[in-house]
Amino acid sequence: GALNLSVAALDGRTATFAVFAVLGAGCAAGAARRQAALPVRAAAAALAVGYAAAVAAALGALWGLAASWWSLPLLAVVAAVAAAGPRLGRVRLPAELAAGSAGAVAVLLASWPWEPARAALVCALAGVVCAGAALRAERRALGWAAWALFLAATWIRLSASGVQVPEAYTLPVTVPALAVGLVRRRRDARASSWTAYGPGLGATLLPSLLAAWEDPHWPRPLLLGVAALAVTLLGAHRRLQAPLLLGGATLAAVALHELAPYVVQVADALPRWLPPALAGLLLLAVGATYEKRLRDARRLRAALGRLR
Repeated sequence: GALNLSVAALDGRTATFAVFAVLGAGCAAGAARRQAALPVRAAAAALAVGYAAAVAAALGALWGLAASWWSLPLLAVVAAVAAAGPRLGRVRLPAELAAGSAGAVAVLLASWPWEPARAALVCALAGVVCAGAALRAERRALGWAAWALFLAATWIRLSASGVQVPEAYTLPVTVPALAVGLVRRRRDARASSWTAYGPGLGATLLPSLLAAWEDPHWPRPLLLGVAALAVTLLGAHRRLQAPLLLGGATLAAVALHELAPYVVQVADALPRWLPPALAGLLLLAVGATYEKRLRDARRLRAALGRLR
């Protein structure tokens, strides 16, 4: 009934704000009612955050802002929920999940219509919210989201500025980040390699890989492939999961980019019936050895799980 009333209220500006505000306040009151069943309180908390986000988006529309600017009031709602955090009690998780959905919508809205400076600003602000929430011990995982958002904001800005050599900006960040990760691993041998080395390696490998895919010349793919091979071998030698997987994925992507033109030429030279026939034979072979392949996959997963 509340959702039906919300849709009906969209016909009028005053009705939209009045109905959304009243329903949001009612849902917040229901979430705060300790005598109610927990599923009811959880749903009410999620709806309260949703109505607050809807009011924020409606304010953006009322002020005549472009859809990408609606992200800013939406992020204000997300920041308020993140700041409330532990005070939300047992409805904290559903409220934060709803806030996370609103934050994802805000980041998506930042790209419509596309304006690099605006998108970089929204990504940076969303990264600040995630970083603030990650300060709490139980929300440390949000640090990865903050890192990804900050990285996206940086590269959107650099791309808009016409940067052609990303390594000039990534290597000065990667080297100290890896040094910090090395120090941490020496102090705490149980620290995950993803925490110690993942941010530093990702900060250079990903932008360089994107640049290599658009580079028609051979030096950058060659150098990146050699670096990725070295990182992969080092990860395998030291039994570190992050360097092994990040380096291996980068090396595979570079190899695919370099071999793709030759594969296309070979495919064009073959009879048209041959690729489907080979694919069928491959499926038959995999199906005939399904149990063995399944055991191999489990052994591979177990081997990766034993890496640090």
